[in-house]
Amino acid sequence: MNQNKSNRFMPLIMAACVVVGILIGTFYANLFSGNRLSIINSSSNKLNNLLHIIDDQYVDTVNINGLVEKAMPQILAELDPHSVYISAKDVQAANDELKGSFSGVGIEFTIRKDTIHVQNVVKNGPAERAGIVAGDKIVSVDGKPFVGKVVTNDEAMRRLKGPKDTKVKIGVVRYGEKSVKYFTVTRGDIPQKSISATYMLDENTGYIKVKNFGENTYPELLIALARLSQERFSNLVIDLRGNTGGYLASAVQMINEFLPKDRLIVYTQGRKSPRQEYRSDGRGSYQHIPLVVLIDEGSASASEIFAGAIQDNDRGTIIGRRSFGKGLVQQPIAFNDGSMIRLTVARYYTPSGRCIQKPYTAGDEQSYEADLLSRYKHGEFFSQDSIKHSGPAYHTSIGRTVYGGGGITPDLFVPEDTTGMTSYYKEASMNGLIIQFAYNYTDDNRPKLSEYKDIDELSAYLNKQNTVEKFVRFAADNGLRRRNLMIRKSHKLLERFINSRIIYNMLDEEDWIEYLNQDDPSIDATLKVFSEGKAFPEPSADKKGKQTAKADIAYSYGDTHKTYTQVAYA
Repeated sequence: MNQNKSNRFMPLIMAACVVVGILIGTFYANLFSGNRLSIINSSSNKLNNLLHIIDDQYVDTVNINGLVEKAMPQILAELDPHSVYISAKDVQAANDELKGSFSGVGIEFTIRKDTIHVQNVVKNGPAERAGIVAGDKIVSVDGKPFVGKVVTNDEAMRRLKGPKDTKVKIGVVRYGEKSVKYFTVTRGDIPQKSISATYMLDENTGYIKVKNFGENTYPELLIALARLSQERFSNLVIDLRGNTGGYLASAVQMINEFLPKDRLIVYTQGRKSPRQEYRSDGRGSYQHIPLVVLIDEGSASASEIFAGAIQDNDRGTIIGRRSFGKGLVQQPIAFNDGSMIRLTVARYYTPSGRCIQKPYTAGDEQSYEADLLSRYKHGEFFSQDSIKHSGPAYHTSIGRTVYGGGGITPDLFVPEDTTGMTSYYKEASMNGLIIQFAYNYTDDNRPKLSEYKDIDELSAYLNKQNTVEKFVRFAADNGLRRRNLMIRKSHKLLERFINSRIIYNMLDEEDWIEYLNQDDPSIDATLKVFSEGKAFPEPSADKKGKQTAKADIAYSYGDTHKTYTQVAYA
């Protein structure tokens, strides 16, 4: 009897064991498979099954890893414009930009006609100590020729960068010499500077140019402020034009220097990210200095956090044009193969509560990327009245109206100027001909140019060299047809751009920025604000019970400071 009962229940017992075994096996498979996000829905299984089917049954052999690498960016692009996939080979380069330093030889280079040209060398860096100078052309690395189609930025950095204290043998051809000179360079730590210029605009006004928010930006700021203190500055300009952002922590530390205690700087919040507030601690040393922040359509993310905190707390005046509008927080998530994603997990909100992220349609990256062109076409770069706010109105601490839904709108608007702008100038600047000419001119005249050690001397010399006419002949030889009427109209813009690049090649980035600032209308507007004592904002008209005329400061503005070049560092 008992035997019969046991036989009867045996199938049920075995079935239960199988089910339990499957559940346990599935649990541990998911636990140890690297699926840290615990995705267990049927859609993710469908993706895995699809890859298995392709690998098993497709008519030709398929590189499944390559297929995944191509699919990852596409999947993330369906979420938002800033969730991105970074392959293992690109992770180092992506991180280096915001790190305080990287290990390499210490040169800034550009590629001309399939050859690496050393544009600048880091002062006291490995390359300079070994004897390499600006103007050298690199033709071999570690005994192997390195010219021709194999020369790319990525390949050059791969060969020249490397672990600290390792050696690399570099062969160069120097101007005026035919034989190859060889230098053995011991790689070392190369500092990555976030602050590219610190100097006095006039006897009272200090100027600091911040090009990104990296690991060392805050200590760099303290050094810059100490340097200006020695000059006894009483006003301060923080230039964030073209600054695409970086680390939130660095921006918060910097803002803290200028705010009284317990002021809200920024807060973040997302579906799975509870609200997190960042507030000032009252330890800042520059809480009362008159302050202006410069922004433009290239200022994004951490730059907008900085400008938004200053604006919403009524701590200073924002001058320029509406910023980019990036208000999404990315969290880096690494994979076992060295690749990583930067996934949007929250949004930034300024102290007034506005989100600075401009509108986007998930999956429509093309329209998002074309936003700045769209702004340009409908006139926003030229008229404050053309700015379209898509978000609701908010109010600053003293009641001034500010808007969410797309960047930071400046308190004082400085339009881009079309005076002197022609299709000839646009083509010359956009296709890289001016930068190429400036490098060739520098290289051909380096001994003479080396006699001038500061901006004033060098610019005075260049003003007498008719560089515009020399460029026009060079451009004509390289496919840009001579247009005399347009050249006359754009002469001032052309000369400014050409000479600025020669100054950059011969001196350094700070001298280049100082030269461009000499006739920059945003700088003129800034100095006017300080001279009139209006750096600290006043309550809006409705709060004062008065009606105030709308302020719209218009200046001529040649935007040559925004023209970039393909320059890399190793």
